Amino acid sequence: MQKRSIIKGRPPGKTTFRSVPAKAFGQVVRTARLEQGVAQETLAHRAGIERSHMGKIERGEHMPTLIMILRIAKGLNCNASELLAAMEAMLAEA
Repeated sequence: MQKRSIIKGRPPGKTTFRSVPAKAFGQVVRTARLEQGVAQETLAHRAGIERSHMGKIERGEHMPTLIMILRIAKGLNCNASELLAAMEAMLAEA
């Protein structure tokens, strides 16, 4: 019997998160950032993450971890609970 090779990572085209909440959270972050007149690169720098990663979060292509949500909130000078509450409100409307 031949051993199967192990392929790391998820299969192509599969995601480990639900896209609707990811897109809602990204929209909340983008809206808050634009209301403050902050550039995406500046927010990424404040949050200590890569600008390209911030772009993925805002487009809903990546759901950030709890630590990253806290860092983004700090970069926006708000509470993580405010961002999450706005996301929940957006999801309730949909």
